[in-house]
Amino acid sequence: SPERVNWPRQRGHDVPRDTNAAVVNTVVTPIEGEAIEALAGTWYRIPKAIEKFADRYALAGNNLRGIDFARRAAMLEQAASVVLEMVRQLRGLKLEPMKELNDRLRAIENEADRLMLELYRDLYAGTYDGMQVLLIKDFFELLEKAIDRCREAGSVAYRIVLTNA
Repeated sequence: SPERVNWPRQRGHDVPRDTNAAVVNTVVTPIEGEAIEALAGTWYRIPKAIEKFADRYALAGNNLRGIDFARRAAMLEQAASVVLEMVRQLRGLKLEPMKELNDRLRAIENEADRLMLELYRDLYAGTYDGMQVLLIKDFFELLEKAIDRCREAGSVAYRIVLTNA
């Protein structure tokens, strides 16, 4: 439905404002405002990447029958969950838990990169027609970009802890 497709877009626009408000209203923090804004900015880019996927999927869904996005979508969900936990960990500014989360996020991103190489190998093998290659490549790259956006947000959170711990 249109409301379901637009929901990520509407929520995505609220992310920077909500992040700043949550930090200001719930935590008296030694974290600089610039660092909080950098985190909110990178966090905002995550739903924007997902929104792009959803918009294009709504347009091309019929041409994507039989294409399984579940594995990469699950990886994106894991990456987003790790980023959320990293943001929650900012309250304590403890380096070790944040390092562990950063390592988990890096491992998810590395696995996503490996899967992209496998996808390229399959696409270049010639088993798909031109339109399918274009669509498959585009959609999987959009999911990869969303995972990369999670990694960027996690890196900002990690740097905040490194700077303030």
